[in-house]
Amino acid sequence: MMYSYGRGMPGLPPVVKNLILINVVMLIATFMSSSVFNIDLVRVLGLHFPKSDLFRPYQVVTHMFMHGGITHLFFNMFALFMFGRVLESVWGPKRFFIYYMVTGLGAAIVHETVIGIQYARMASEISPEQMQTVLERGTELLRQGMTFTDPAMREINALINVSTVGASGAVFGILLAFGMLFPNTQLMLLFPPIPIKAKWLVIGYGALELYLAVTQPGSNIAHAAHLGGMIFGFILIKYWRKTTNTLY
Repeated sequence: MMYSYGRGMPGLPPVVKNLILINVVMLIATFMSSSVFNIDLVRVLGLHFPKSDLFRPYQVVTHMFMHGGITHLFFNMFALFMFGRVLESVWGPKRFFIYYMVTGLGAAIVHETVIGIQYARMASEISPEQMQTVLERGTELLRQGMTFTDPAMREINALINVSTVGASGAVFGILLAFGMLFPNTQLMLLFPPIPIKAKWLVIGYGALELYLAVTQPGSNIAHAAHLGGMIFGFILIKYWRKTTNTLY
């Protein structure tokens, strides 16, 4: 976690304000639907691999507004609040919203691509019969709080049927944009409490996410999605800089 100094801004611009509001409302709806109606909105709106029975095309968008809990929501919305409001004030609401959605969708594309590579590797390590069993029974077992005893079947079942949620891909894209537009802005880390320039923070985060994506492919944190948000953000900013004279 970090904060910037020298760029304090009163109030919230409309897109950032509404994004935070939507994400908070969706978390409340998740809690209420589970406790009142016994409906798991994370499973319905979270992103799944296309091989999963739980996959629906709309999840590519809806997963960006779902979170796994209060802590997950807080850190994403805190970063959106700190850096998103600066970017929206520079770009305006329309361009900021386009950037947010492109980086969030880009993160999903990269995440699903990495899952596809892992799926192909795992599928070659089990028999066709075992794979068919996973595809036919895996979703229902997870719904009952169970899974397969075979380690390979258990791993591939989690890979394709566990929900991916969060605005982290777009948030990492926002962090990348802030570092590119304001590279020498001083940020103060909270842990540890040291100052750092935005460009070095972004480079450090990018390198860390790349390392973790490679070394921890089975992690419950979608490191590839974080990296995907930064990659798509970088490409979009470079494109805008070539086509728009007024872009910072």
